[in-house]
Amino acid sequence: MTDINLPAVVKEVTEAFTDYERALLVNEMDTLDHYFWDSEHTVRYGVAENLYGAKAIADYRRVCVPVSPGRELYNTVVSTFGEDYATVSTQFRDGETTRVGRQMQTWARIDGRWQVVAAHVSIDLSSLQE
Repeated sequence: MTDINLPAVVKEVTEAFTDYERALLVNEMDTLDHYFWDSEHTVRYGVAENLYGAKAIADYRRVCVPVSPGRELYNTVVSTFGEDYATVSTQFRDGETTRVGRQMQTWARIDGRWQVVAAHVSIDLSSLQE
């Protein structure tokens, strides 16, 4: 049976995710690139883009509008499976609008470090009806 939510693994993933989020808020490109698996198999679906491969993700980051420094996360859930796989799901507000965003990431420990292998960011359209 797979060990789910081992405390030490949850702590490691939470720390990686927290640093990723810090880098996102200050638009620290090298750190963001470092957290994504450097592979053509890495996928990131965004609000208005579908990106395949780490290079496409890195290229997109360099031309997109940076995340607002007022972004706030809530309902963040870290789930780990064994010692090498995890998901992080969260909701966010951008600090500028009333829109609610959602973000999910699949993390894997590859070559000894935690990396995002798949990500999805979307806007909760029901939040636009408020």
